[in-house]
Amino acid sequence: MSTILILDDDPDISVIISQLAQDAGHTVHTAGTLAEGLALLAGTPVDLVFLDVRLPDGSGIDALSDIRKAASRPEVIIITGLGDPDGAELAIQNGAWDYIEKTSTLKQIMFSMDRALRFREKGRKPALIAIRRDDFVGESPAIQPVLENIAIAASGDAGVLITGETGTGKEVIARTIHENSPRSKKSFVVLDCASLAESLAEGELFGHVKGSFTGANATRTGLVGQADGGTLFLDEVGELPLSIQATFLRVLQEKRFRPVGSSKEYFSDFRLIAATNRNLEQMCSEGLFRSDLYYRIKSCAIKMPPLRDRLEDVPIISRFHLDRLCSKYKSQPKEMSEDFSVALTNYDWPGNIRELVQTLERTIMRAMDEDVLYPEHLPVDIRAKAVRRSVGGAGEDSVGQGISEAGDFCVELLASGVPEFKGYRKQCLDHAEQQYLEKLLLEAQGSIKEACRLSGLSRTRLYVLMKEHGVSR
Repeated sequence: MSTILILDDDPDISVIISQLAQDAGHTVHTAGTLAEGLALLAGTPVDLVFLDVRLPDGSGIDALSDIRKAASRPEVIIITGLGDPDGAELAIQNGAWDYIEKTSTLKQIMFSMDRALRFREKGRKPALIAIRRDDFVGESPAIQPVLENIAIAASGDAGVLITGETGTGKEVIARTIHENSPRSKKSFVVLDCASLAESLAEGELFGHVKGSFTGANATRTGLVGQADGGTLFLDEVGELPLSIQATFLRVLQEKRFRPVGSSKEYFSDFRLIAATNRNLEQMCSEGLFRSDLYYRIKSCAIKMPPLRDRLEDVPIISRFHLDRLCSKYKSQPKEMSEDFSVALTNYDWPGNIRELVQTLERTIMRAMDEDVLYPEHLPVDIRAKAVRRSVGGAGEDSVGQGISEAGDFCVELLASGVPEFKGYRKQCLDHAEQQYLEKLLLEAQGSIKEACRLSGLSRTRLYVLMKEHGVSR
């Protein structure tokens, strides 16, 4: 049987769903706030969460990604009385299994619960197979859905659309899919659509025959033909010229193409993987990208999170690229000091993995003869921003006042004698953390997102600390 968490501040709803789940033989936990729910998820494996949209300490939809990142990776059913279609769409887009209203019948609730648990039991097992990933590095909760989708995509032959910011490693995902697919022994052909001139696009994709235009001194095989039996990767597919999109759609559907200047069609059994940092759906609505092509290439969609959303992966990504760069520059292997790793994880990396790799390359060049890397080896601009984040953003006056108050409290504890050390230290730390949280939330004006940014804490950790110290927004 499964373990279910009902995260709802309405006791009537909690009792109804609890009874349904217990009658079905499941173990049930309940929580009335996000802090309680996230604290429970941090220490208890949960298969399914019923999540209310509005909770006393925040929005369920805002916390959905943190709940999905829990170690047990629970499925989530959003349950609310609001009847909000926009919220329903947003919930599904953010990984919720289903979205039901509190006015739903018991049969509807049971049906949704049973389907989610069956999917978890059977549907996700194929995605958990081991995959080869020579260049894809990361183990954080944010990267687990990507790994699952890579495994799913590699097992089939449907088109894949990879989205994400520039520098997140979309081509690495494409190569990993190819290397784990039945096509791995064939070619992986790359086309950067951003550098593709409209006048040359057709010849680049489909090739040309000798004499078909001025300068065509020899017959040339296009990228579609080169990818026969393998994978064609279109990077920045949003830049594919609109004039050729209709032709390419037909080639994608029929797997047949005609080189420029040829009267004969050729067959190519290629698998398409595309990537973009643009919003193709919006481009379709603006007439900048064909909607039929968009729906054809997004059979399997993979969204790569930015590096700032998986900072816990930074040390292992850095280790991987440091080894490679040391070999490239024939430098002795480098160790990373603890404060060097801390500095790396205290920076937001707006340029994502690409910026991290370039930074490491500069760092190695600065520390060519050093055995150990320290923060001083990093570029000054990155060190400065990392230090700024590490000390928080609550303002000098607030921080100073908090330190003063914490010190006064600890002094008062000693006024009546010398207490047992462990107990004394715990009381001082608890008081200091409470003071910090209160001032942090005051500075952030109650915004959990802003508080996480200022403090460097994850949303889950912040909620757990708030619950421990009885601090509310």
